[in-house]
Amino acid sequence: MKIINPILKGFNPDPSIVRVGDVYYIATSTFEWWPGVQIHQSEDLMNWKLVTHPLSEKRLLDMTGNPDSGGVWAPDLSWHDGHFYLIYTDVKVTDGSFKDCINYLITAENIMGPWSDPVELNAAGFDASLFHDEDGRKYLVNQYWDPRSFHHPFYGIMCTEYSEVEKKLIGEPWVLYKGTEEKFTEGPHLYKMHGYYYLFVAQGGTVYAHQERVARAKSLKDVFETQPGGPFLTTIDVPFHPIQKAGHGSLVNTPEGEWYFAHLMGRPLHHENESAVDPRGWCPLGRETAIQKVIWDEDKWPHIVGGHMGMKEVEAPRGAKEHKWEKSCSVKDDFDSVELNINFQSLRIPLPENILSLRDRPGHLRLYGRQSLASTFTQAHIARRWQSFQFDAEIKMDYRPRNIQQWAGLTCYYNTQNWSCIQMAWHEKYGRVIDVASTDLGKTFSVYKEEPVPVPASANYVYFRVEVRGIFYQYLYSFDNENWTRVPHRFDSARLSDEYIKAVYDAAFTGAFVGMVSVDGLGTRIPADFDYFIYREL
Repeated sequence: MKIINPILKGFNPDPSIVRVGDVYYIATSTFEWWPGVQIHQSEDLMNWKLVTHPLSEKRLLDMTGNPDSGGVWAPDLSWHDGHFYLIYTDVKVTDGSFKDCINYLITAENIMGPWSDPVELNAAGFDASLFHDEDGRKYLVNQYWDPRSFHHPFYGIMCTEYSEVEKKLIGEPWVLYKGTEEKFTEGPHLYKMHGYYYLFVAQGGTVYAHQERVARAKSLKDVFETQPGGPFLTTIDVPFHPIQKAGHGSLVNTPEGEWYFAHLMGRPLHHENESAVDPRGWCPLGRETAIQKVIWDEDKWPHIVGGHMGMKEVEAPRGAKEHKWEKSCSVKDDFDSVELNINFQSLRIPLPENILSLRDRPGHLRLYGRQSLASTFTQAHIARRWQSFQFDAEIKMDYRPRNIQQWAGLTCYYNTQNWSCIQMAWHEKYGRVIDVASTDLGKTFSVYKEEPVPVPASANYVYFRVEVRGIFYQYLYSFDNENWTRVPHRFDSARLSDEYIKAVYDAAFTGAFVGMVSVDGLGTRIPADFDYFIYREL
């Protein structure tokens, strides 16, 4: 049996993996998407199911006004003495010399909660994790941010003791490790085995130069020695490998004593006229999660089986019995439940019943119009990840706009500065119309330069579809669900990728989403009713 990478498709970066008995869990970053932290579960390392978002209450996370790609960075999930420990960072500033990132700790006896009130730890840097030492002491390790001019901002890895009794950090922090010349030292995870403390860190930046390094010491106060022979994991030197951006991960052992390393990766697309090497490619699915098998040499240094680039197909654990899950989301969601499917998320905040309702019109998801897709505060916007390069998404919508400030429809969204939407809007001449708008690096335009498409007065519903076909995607509309019209514009999927946005903005760490939105600039909050949502991979 084989593990096929990526194991978590679509935007699921910075994996923190832990085993409790015979069950594995992976926590991944969610950035500005609510609720915070995705946790997947597996019994065989091959098949994974999204089971919970632990940061589902405002007492645990409030991202109101957080910038694009702010919010929850690199959560750390651990298990000790019958409790789960979850460390997470809420980043309030992304561009410039400061991060203003707050690290929190919550605990629970069950992965499904309830979770304790958060303990605020520090704001010294992001990517924090908790190490449980054999003597019962606990230590927080985190990226150490340096805001000073003429200094590299990634100072190293900070270590601070944590008192569980006092529920706070104690003593003076110290620098555990400063990394190698690749710099950008982050994503620390600390382990103790073979008589050493092993520190796994990401370096090189979470781009195509990404890598994972390993260092070790006999004591936490000793100098950590870097593993000789180059990075433990990297794909910087293999541009044609199916796995790219490899780095930033964590270690887990199996009941049989084997070792595996979960790490982030990317799968780039290219335009026909581009080199596959420069630019290296575009990853609209964002940074995903893979797993590699690990072996230890006679000097007790770890190595990736198959070489430092990792493999797409990885040997499954000995004795593993394959456990396949039912899909967590059906192809067609008719919104017959009173609870939103776990694969849908909103931006920054939970949406209360006066914004999102599955009860006000049974069999429909109702979104009461709020702010535009450019807002970092209150969007009536529900979406799910792109998880394939080839898929169709479709909605059936009943909407009655009466003003140019009102519109609703189907979105493909990266952040407030990069998105597109096929929408029903209102026009002074025609009344209800179909329009297609796009924002590219903050500049908004309409596909229909002359006049939009009128909606027949007899159409109670309109149908919108997006066909994603690799590096391009295209919208369609219908008034009867039989005769479809293709919008005369192909959108570039690359423009919903980290790589494209990073050319202008420092922070771009998420991925493309597809979903439903309702906007009402008048404040009258008229509803858009969605009868179904289809997501069908091809």
